[in-house]
This record gives sequence, C-alpha cells and structure tokens, in this order.
Amino acid sequence: MPHASLALNTPTGDEVKTTTCYMCACRCGIRVHLKDGKVRYIDGNPQHPVNRGVICAKGSAGIKQHYSPARLSKPLLRVGERGSGEFREIEWEEALSLAAKWLGDIRQRNPDELAFFTGRDQSQALTGWWAQQFGTINYAAHGGFCSVNMAAAGMYSFGGSFWEFGEPDWELTRYLMLWGVAEDHDSNPIKLGLGKLKGRGAKIVAINPVRTGYGAIADEWVPINPGTDGLLAGAFIHELLRTDRIDLDYLVRYTNAHHLVIRDAGAADDGLIARDADGDALCAARSDTGEAFKLAKAGAIDISPRVVGEYRLADGRIAVPAFQLLAQRYLADEYSPASVSERCGVGVDTIRRLAGELAEAAFDQAITLAQPWTDAFGRQHQTMTGRPVAMHAMRGISAHANGFHTCRSLHVLQMLLGAIDTPGSFRYQPPYPKTSPPPNRPGKARKDNGALDGGPLGYVQTPDDLLVDAAGAPRRLDKAYSWEFPLAAHGLMHSVIRNAWAGDPQRIDTLFMFMANMGWNSSMNVGETQRMLCDRDPASGEYRIPHIIYADAYASETVAFADLVLPDTTYLERHDCISMLDRPISDADCAADAIRQPVLAPDRDVRPFQDVLIDIGTRLGLPGLVNEDGSARYPRGFAQYMVEHERAPGVGMLAGWRGSDGGKRGFGEANPDQLQRYIEHGCVWEAQVPDAGRYYKMANRDYLEWAKSLGFVASTQAMVMQLYCETLQRFRLAARGHGKAQPPDSERARVERYFDPLPFWYEGVASDAPAADTDGAGNYPLSAITQRPMFMYHSWGSQNAWLRQIAARNFLYLHPQTASRYGVHDEDWIWIASPLGRIRVQAKLHAATAPGTVWTWNAIGKRKGAWKLSGNAPESREGFLLNHLISELLPAADHAHRYANADPVTGQAAWFDLRVRIETDAEPRVPGHRIEPIARDAVR
Repeated sequence: MPHASLALNTPTGDEVKTTTCYMCACRCGIRVHLKDGKVRYIDGNPQHPVNRGVICAKGSAGIKQHYSPARLSKPLLRVGERGSGEFREIEWEEALSLAAKWLGDIRQRNPDELAFFTGRDQSQALTGWWAQQFGTINYAAHGGFCSVNMAAAGMYSFGGSFWEFGEPDWELTRYLMLWGVAEDHDSNPIKLGLGKLKGRGAKIVAINPVRTGYGAIADEWVPINPGTDGLLAGAFIHELLRTDRIDLDYLVRYTNAHHLVIRDAGAADDGLIARDADGDALCAARSDTGEAFKLAKAGAIDISPRVVGEYRLADGRIAVPAFQLLAQRYLADEYSPASVSERCGVGVDTIRRLAGELAEAAFDQAITLAQPWTDAFGRQHQTMTGRPVAMHAMRGISAHANGFHTCRSLHVLQMLLGAIDTPGSFRYQPPYPKTSPPPNRPGKARKDNGALDGGPLGYVQTPDDLLVDAAGAPRRLDKAYSWEFPLAAHGLMHSVIRNAWAGDPQRIDTLFMFMANMGWNSSMNVGETQRMLCDRDPASGEYRIPHIIYADAYASETVAFADLVLPDTTYLERHDCISMLDRPISDADCAADAIRQPVLAPDRDVRPFQDVLIDIGTRLGLPGLVNEDGSARYPRGFAQYMVEHERAPGVGMLAGWRGSDGGKRGFGEANPDQLQRYIEHGCVWEAQVPDAGRYYKMANRDYLEWAKSLGFVASTQAMVMQLYCETLQRFRLAARGHGKAQPPDSERARVERYFDPLPFWYEGVASDAPAADTDGAGNYPLSAITQRPMFMYHSWGSQNAWLRQIAARNFLYLHPQTASRYGVHDEDWIWIASPLGRIRVQAKLHAATAPGTVWTWNAIGKRKGAWKLSGNAPESREGFLLNHLISELLPAADHAHRYANADPVTGQAAWFDLRVRIETDAEPRVPGHRIEPIARDAVR
C-alpha cells in the first residue's frame, strides 16, 4: 500500500558528527545524525578507508545500543551475596577511593595479587601499559579465548597473520579459500571484497562444517569435520609436493627453506639452523669450482641454493635443508588424500581437485604487474610477479587445541605457492610485517619504581623468556608463558577464574575485569564458574576471590558477581583510540589509525573506563601517570593521554598530525590540536603505501624505508619467513635436557611433542590422555561448535532491540541424516549432553551442516534477569549456551594435574573441541530450555 505522504527530503537531524563504529571489530567510519541532542540515525562514512560508506545491521543498530535499557547508570557496591545482584548506588568518589584502596594495598604488598583482564577492542595499548606501570604480570586480553593461536602462528611464521594483520588481495586474486570464517569479524571489508571477487568471476571456496553467510555465496562449500583443517591442508601440501607444483624461487628468496638444519641426535644444537662465526644462517649452494657444493651465507644474493640433500658442515656434522625435512614429512602416506579423506570428511577426488586448482591459479594464471621496485638487497626489478591465490582464516581453525599448528600448516601452504604478499595473494597490512617473532618479550621483573621491565604480553623468543619460578612452575595466574603454555601471546582469560578460585599457582586479592563477560559467555563450564565466583573459604568464611571489580556499560551476567561495578559509557559518549600500537585499521595499501569522539554527553552518572583507569592510576601514583611532584600528568583524562603520552620519544598513541604544527606523521612531538585534526578528517588518518612498496613488503626496500620513516620497523633488512620454526626447536631441545632453562620432568614429554619446528596435525590434546572423567569418546560421537551470526558480534548486540528482532533465541542445527539416526524431527526439543551434563534445546534440521556436526549461534542465550531483559525473554526461556557443556579442564592424565582445555602451544581456548551426544526427550513438543549439570566435587 502506498504511503499517503513521505517526506523524502526532510533532514534526518540538525547535526551530523563522524566517529568510529563499535558494534564489531571492523571499526568502520560512521556518521551520527543528531536532532535536539538525540541520536536519530547512523550511516556509514563514505570517506572512510575501512567501509567506504557501507554499513551493516550491527552498525546501523548502534542507536539501540546507545539507548539500551541495559545501560548502567551509577557506580554500584554489592550489599547482598555475590550473584544475587543486590547493590546500592554510590558516588564516584566513594567508588574510586575504594578501588584505589584495594589496589593500593596490593601494590604495596605484591602487585601480582591483582589480576587485570580486559575484553575486546578496548584500547589494549592503554590497559596493557597501565598493568605494566602497576607492576602486575597478571594481565591478559581478549585474544586468549578468541584467536591467539592463529595470531601467534602467523607471527612466528611470517611476521603477520590472518584477520587484523593482513587481508586477501581483493583486487587481483582469482582464487580465494576461506578456512573456518564466520561472518561477524571484519564483515564490511570482507563483504566489499567478496563482491569484487564475485563481480569478476574469481572462485571462492569455503571450508567450514557449516554453510552460512560467506559460505552461502561461495562457489564451492567443503563441509569439513571440525578440527581437521590442518589435516586437509597437509593433504594439499602432499599433492603440491608430489606433483612438483611449488614456487622454489620464492622459497629461497623469502623463506628459510634452504637454511641448513643440523642433524646431530642428542646434541645441544640438534635441529637448529647451522650458522657461521658471524651468526648468519648457512645453506648449501652450487659450487663454481667443480666441488659438489659450497657452504654459503643463506642470505647471499649471488648463489644458487640447494633445497634437498645431505651436506657436511665444517665441523664434520651433517645438515639438511629445512625444505627437505618438510618434504619428508608431508610426502609421507599419513598426509595422502586417501589417508586423510575419511577423517576430514572430504572425498579423495575433491582433495586432489582442490589442490590442483590451487596450483593452477597460482602458476598457470600468474600475474605480472609492470611496477618497478627495489628489493632489500638493492636489486632492481622491473615487474612484480604474483600468485593470485589468497587465503583467509578465522576462529573456526583457531578454537581448537591444534589451532597453532593448523594455522602454521596454512602458512606453509601459502609459502609453497609463493602466495604471501605477492599480487593476488594474502597481503600484509601496515605496520606489518614484523620480524618473526617480534622482539618484544613479556615483562618478567619489576624496576625500582614498581613497574614491570616490559609489557605484560609479548612474544617469547627462547625458554629463558618464560615466566616461571626456580622450579619451573608458572608464575602467572593464567599460566601463560609457562612450560604449560609457552607462546601464550595474549594470555589465557578462560583460565583466570578457576585458577584464582583454586589459588593455583597463586592467591590473588582482586580480580579486575573490563567488558569481559566472564560470568557467562566468555567462560567454559558456566555454572561452575559462577559457583567459583561465589565460593567461600570454609576456614575463614571469606570469598576465595576476595575482591571483584567489574567495569561495563551494560548489566551483563557478570555484573551480578561483582563487589564494585564501575559503569562505562557507550561508544558514542567517549574518546577511544584505534592505535598503531594496538589494532589499527590499515589495509594493505595504506596505514591508518582512528579515534572515537564523544558525539553527545552521557545522561547518566557514568564515566569512560579509560578515564577511570587513568584516575585510579593517578591516585595510586603509578609511574607515568603522575609528575615528579605527585600531581596528575593527565588531569583531563584519556583524551589528553591520547595526545600527550609517548611510548618512545616522538612515538605516541596516534600517528597522524604530529608535531607542534601537525606537519609530521609517525614520529613527532605532541600536537595539542591533534584530535581536532582527526575530527576534521572523519576521525581517521591514513598514509598511502608507495606504489613500489605495495608487494613483497618483507623484502621490499621501498616499503621498508617508508615503514621505517613512520616507526613501523627499526631496520630495512629483509625479514625471513619461517618455513621451519627454529624457536619451537629451542623449546624441544630444552625438553631434551639442554640449556639453563628446562621444563620440569612432568612437562618434558608435552613440550617435546607439541613444539615441533614443522607443523603437524593431531586430533586434540585430550586424545593424548586417558578420559578419566568421561564415559569415553565413543559415547560422544558428534562435534559441537558455534557460529558467530553476522548480525551480532560476540554478545555485544544481544540486548539490542533491533538486532533481537533478527534472532532472540537459537536452535541446535543438525543434518537430516544425523536427525534420522537419533529419531529427531524438525523442531523437536531434545537433550544435548557432554561429560559435564546436558541441556534441553530445540532442534532444527539443516542440510548445510556436516553430518557429524551440530551447531548453534553463539551468545544468544542469556541468564534470566540479565541485560534488563524481561523475565520471560526468549533469550533465557528458549536460548542457550553450549558453554555449559564445555569443560575448562582436560581429563586427567596419569598424574593428578589437569591442564586447561587449550592449545598446548599458545593456551588458546579449545571451544570447538567439544564432543556431545543427542538424547531424546519424552515430550519433544513441549517447549522449554533447561540445564542439568552433573554433580561435581570441584566446588563444595
């Protein structure tokens, strides 16, 4: 029916302000339309480099995020029992004084008694620095339960990674393979890119147990069994090696494929790269004097390196090229298509065809750009050759205990194809690439002023960098950077509450959480986690975790378990910094950072958490937050900090418009008008990569000189990609009894197994230990995973009135064959069970699901009463979390110790290793979600 009157030309509002979206991790540019001081409309900023004006359902629904009934409005102090949600409102002065008292006592006594853990996209460059100044090693961020093994695998392999540090070459790729990619991360740039690919007929292959979103528009969907991506990648490598379809020239130019690896069983340097007296890696090269070979510096440019064979070193020992070790591994029968097919759920012919298509796109459709460039060795090239095969991966591969090596396998596959930072392939985003691994180690000791000697998070280089005591036991509460999880670059947030409750490895006084919903969807074994938060010491009657401070903008499930609640603003009411020191918004052709500006003032008694953190730090007199006379260094809060703080001379939070007149970029003194300059430019700054530096960034002098001028790299030397990861071998040698830092005897076998310098596939860490507290894997034959819906990011939008209309409850999706096997009909209410218990859910038949898999949308289910939802809200009545069924600990092995349910290399939470079974219900048509945990003795 036509409308009687549509005022199509009436302005949306009386004012428009630009800022940066916060409804997912894309950090798109938005325009906020205001009328009479209220938000009326949000659209995309056409001038912004991330989204070019595109906006998604989440971004446009930011209005309802800002005006959500779930917003907190006043500081709260608990008056009832933990978990009861009984609080009294207090003034900010009382709240900040109390927080400063608790934290001040800790800092005088032992800074490590503070555990500070933060959620997603909340200026880690500030929170991590604050933890360093406080002096606690117990700090971690969101990545530990999201994708740290994927990030670490990339950083230890080639100085970049999928997702935030790189992207496919959307303009030139002809073949895109998506591995485990859901739709909530980076959605607008990916949608824009996929549109370009579809428009020119490039092939898109989606490897995922579930076909939704991007997979639904892919040219081919490969329904893989969860956790077997690394095995499938290994089969692709097998086929490329078998058919000799690899880029050897690329390998010897940009990787350590030709570096000689010492083969001397039992020696302290067995498996390390052979080096000369200057410490330079050696290779075997063709000799011009008639000899069989000559030893040469691997980085020399006037040699013809060999990549197979055995070669005798000057000391008489044997060494082989790293490539030969790789070839021997992957040419073995265990990686043949026939061997992996059944386990992966992918047919032999399909595996061989896909491997052939990768090779055909890379080599038969190679791209040559008429773009002169100079490499890091001074050689001039008139063209750029590209392999137009690109890959992108996300949480589907990282949420497994084998995710680190799975991701390493993908990077090796890319290297063999010559498809990292060449035209048409995966591309680095500035400030990446970095050296592999980057040089910043985690802080270990405190300086005289109480601050740590380095950031609490970083990249371990050798066993000497671990945070362990004299006996080799973990020092950190989450056991990151210990022999249990050595390369835990982001920490293990999912282990914090259990370890704090158990006092393992230490007791803490205060758990300080920021926008990390650890009482619900960000924890495994949710019911027991909540009991731990509320548990008391029988001897003293005091809570096992004495103090809990929680900062959030909304009444999430975790609020009820806090002692002190510090209410944050919404993203439209504060300054934020999307910094080059943290997670910038660059694309492959430009460096970019951004800010958020407050587009309206709060109408509640709330404060930006960044301001609150600076205030508390000032009250504590933390180094860097007070002047020599004890006065506040940043009395105007985070906005002042963003402009004036320097991490190093001339290096601040923002790279744009530095210097007293705003004429410098990257380096320069503070500019008092810097934020205004950002606002004038849509709250974003960008610097274009020079044309000659767009590709081969790891060894492109034009790029490296440009990156050095902006402070992204310290040197213009080429960065060597690690086909063979020597860092891992150093840990393996320690497990064999070499070096001054060695694991305890109980950890030697674990380190030996998982710190293989070449990627390999294993089913899961739990499969290596007896299932002491389960009924056996045979009783749990199905894999259970979650998908991230495109219309919600994590749990952020799940109280949003507009987004709730898309999905206010979730179903358990299963293939019709699976349903038939269990006698389940569409929309039956059934039970899904794991060793922890069972939950009653409603089933939906879904042919686009791998038959051995069941799945649901993540973070839809809510605790009754949370988020200011009505008591009868479908999110709590019919919605559910699989988290209730996921154990935070692995089954016990022969000894009593139980490891966290995580990747043994990085500590990444293994959410998707969950195995379940289906049980029918006597009344399948009677609705109602229920949770029936199995009684456990962990909390008495």
